Amino acid sequence: MTTNAELLTRRNAAIVRGVGHTTPISAARALNSEVWDVEGKRYVDFAGGIAVVNTGHCHPKVIAAVKAQMENFTHTCFQVLMYEPYIELAEKLNALAPISGPLKSIFLTTGAEATENAIKIARAATGRSGVIAFTGAFHGRTILASAMTGKVVPYKKGLGPTLPDVWHVPFPVAHHGVSVEDSLRHLGFLFKADVDPSRVAAIILEPVQGEGGFYEVPPELMRALRRICDEHGIVLIADEVQTGFGRTGKMFAMEHYDVEVDLICVAKSLAGGFPLSGVIGRAPIMDAADPGGLGGTYAGNPLSCAAALAVLEVFKEEKLLDRSNAIGARIKARLETLSRRNDLLPIASIRGLGGMVAFEIVKSRGTNDADAEATKRVTQKAYENGLVLLSCGVNANVIRILVPLTASDAIVDEGLDVLETALAAG
Repeated sequence: MTTNAELLTRRNAAIVRGVGHTTPISAARALNSEVWDVEGKRYVDFAGGIAVVNTGHCHPKVIAAVKAQMENFTHTCFQVLMYEPYIELAEKLNALAPISGPLKSIFLTTGAEATENAIKIARAATGRSGVIAFTGAFHGRTILASAMTGKVVPYKKGLGPTLPDVWHVPFPVAHHGVSVEDSLRHLGFLFKADVDPSRVAAIILEPVQGEGGFYEVPPELMRALRRICDEHGIVLIADEVQTGFGRTGKMFAMEHYDVEVDLICVAKSLAGGFPLSGVIGRAPIMDAADPGGLGGTYAGNPLSCAAALAVLEVFKEEKLLDRSNAIGARIKARLETLSRRNDLLPIASIRGLGGMVAFEIVKSRGTNDADAEATKRVTQKAYENGLVLLSCGVNANVIRILVPLTASDAIVDEGLDVLETALAAG
């Protein structure tokens, strides 16, 4: 039998150090919200491939749709021979996206491709080059995407200069000492000191920061950004790579706001584990790029498009938006109980929309002093005891929970039991 340790040794010898990993586990198979490693050990999955399998691992409807598509063809390149699954998926997402007016879509492969293409589209539509993002943001690891990402370590350190014409505004988090007023004041400073708003093509932000710590954009900031973009002709982009497709209790996290963006980037759970991303947006903006300016050899792969169409059916048939809210409420209620116990590591700032839940591990109760080392110990104790669990946050002290929305209450409770044990051992 191959062991996790053997595969880790082979991995270290054959694969670059820059591809990090959070556990030494090698998966052998997975189903719904459970994973088994190569040694046969079972785990409850609270990571979901980093929010990729909201419909669970190997959902039978998704697998069946992909198998059916495989019997027809696996690839033609959409730019050479178009195919109906791509067109049908675009039609459905254009109807679902919370943006008024005629919409159009493009499909790609990765989240970074989605954010980069959104900027390309905004630049084509405005004739401008500037981009404004936020500290703590994660928009991908390619050159432009990493430039927009608001975190140096590990995404920029030692990798040379990033692209010009990208600026960052502090993201408002009250217990980090940054208010909405601070963010807007800094944006005003940028406009006076570094870039005239007439040179800015786009402002991009996550409605709920993912890697940055599951912090929600305050509604007043979203409204202010909409006003500023309207005033200066700037394209407002929502990066919903992690928040989309039910994670926050709505199909798109922007549905929690009373304003609209111009473009939405999607990926991750769009195709239930198959690689697919996209940009959805206002047709006049989306059509700004000339033919050939957008696309990719594998972009909008037919297998992934078939999977995504099945994902949309699963959401409707299994009422996964309701399930997301129920799971989130269940998790937060349990965390509130754990937060009151003195025999566990102190936890604070329990938060989350729908099934996108997080909390912080701090050094002492009643403070916001981040305890990154304790957080690392908790994730390690969790996988040692059968729970795949991820941390995040600018201070590396946030535990995030991304359990598949198809998980049963029993599985969710089992995972929370392991989490409780890890907090006790921490």
